[in-house]
Amino acid sequence: MGRTIFRVGWPRTDKDRAAAMISSLVLHIHPAKVQRHSLRASYTLGLGLTSAYLFGVLIVTGVVLMLYYTPHPLDAYRNMKDLQFVVTFGPVLRNMHRWAAHAMVVVVFLHMCRVFFTGAYKEPRQFNWVLGVGLLLLTLGLSFTGYLLPWDQLAFWAITVGSNIAGYAPGLGAEIKYLLLGGNVIESGALLRFYVLHCVILPLLAAMLIAMHVYRVRKDGLSAPPAAEPPPIEEMAPGRFPPSTRSYGLMALADRPAQPVVESEPDDEVLTWPHLLYREVLVLLAVLIALHAAALLFNAPLEEIADPTRTPNPAKAPWYFLGLQELVSYSALIGGVLVPTLLVLALVLVPYLDPVPRGVGVWFAPERSRANRIFAALASAAVALTLVGMFFRGPNWAWVWPWTP
Repeated sequence: MGRTIFRVGWPRTDKDRAAAMISSLVLHIHPAKVQRHSLRASYTLGLGLTSAYLFGVLIVTGVVLMLYYTPHPLDAYRNMKDLQFVVTFGPVLRNMHRWAAHAMVVVVFLHMCRVFFTGAYKEPRQFNWVLGVGLLLLTLGLSFTGYLLPWDQLAFWAITVGSNIAGYAPGLGAEIKYLLLGGNVIESGALLRFYVLHCVILPLLAAMLIAMHVYRVRKDGLSAPPAAEPPPIEEMAPGRFPPSTRSYGLMALADRPAQPVVESEPDDEVLTWPHLLYREVLVLLAVLIALHAAALLFNAPLEEIADPTRTPNPAKAPWYFLGLQELVSYSALIGGVLVPTLLVLALVLVPYLDPVPRGVGVWFAPERSRANRIFAALASAAVALTLVGMFFRGPNWAWVWPWTP
């Protein structure tokens, strides 16, 4: 049985290490060799890998939590209390799931920022960037649908606000809200619908997109800066074009100046075993240690049971939608529909609107200073609006200073 899994045994030579990556069921998603540049923590920050680990933790803890949960208003809150006081290690299990969900929203957002600021969305990785946008939206959807499951006051009214924001869409707003809640109000049908979305539909979609995302990373490789400056045009061999020009067609090739093919040096690559695997294990240990520490030190909030007759003031959406709620407070149509729609559309189109392969693999490349400034301004605005909604809004959505008693 062992030889069917570890087909080459413990690799002791470079040939065995390369064969281990190719023949293993788990490890074959890695290439046999990787570029040294992709191993630098200062370049990737390990954010993509951390996102995958957090998703794995959410799957494992979520499956176990399903064994102690009944998606019905009369039982859901009682199940939360059982996890808190009756089930062995129940608080740690629920806390890990809660903090991993919040951390995944943050890490996926930071991962997209890293990809943009290093120009890694450019050719040939445009479609993978689009997949990343889809994964960001699915991450928000997973966290949002799971927010209602505790069925306490915090969850009930946060989802009430979030579903009302979805209902602001002109023309189809009422239908979207009805489809989301399974009715006009949040009750047993909404809880069951959110449970199925959170535990079945959205995780399957996320797993499919993650598989496609990893496949494209495997085929396209991680972005890296040019290995060398191109020689003068008169020194280039005729007919030599870089691989990035192959998709432009014959007419585009005729108009583009010839560029040299920059081959990677053998010294720029190292074997995946042990260099990449060693770092992956370290990141996994760091993620698990951080989640366990958070689960032991901070309990996931659980207020009194949901009561539709007692409206908190203010009623706030989940924290990752507070920026959207802040915009809605100024204009429901513009803040709740136009702004998020245009932002998502811009994110999807950005690799096609900025196709020139320059500044790839370099943090804040000067060739891309304008694009970096625009993206940084939008990301900073999103964070600022979220902080305003989180700390500076009080009863009736009035402005308050958090340090004032």
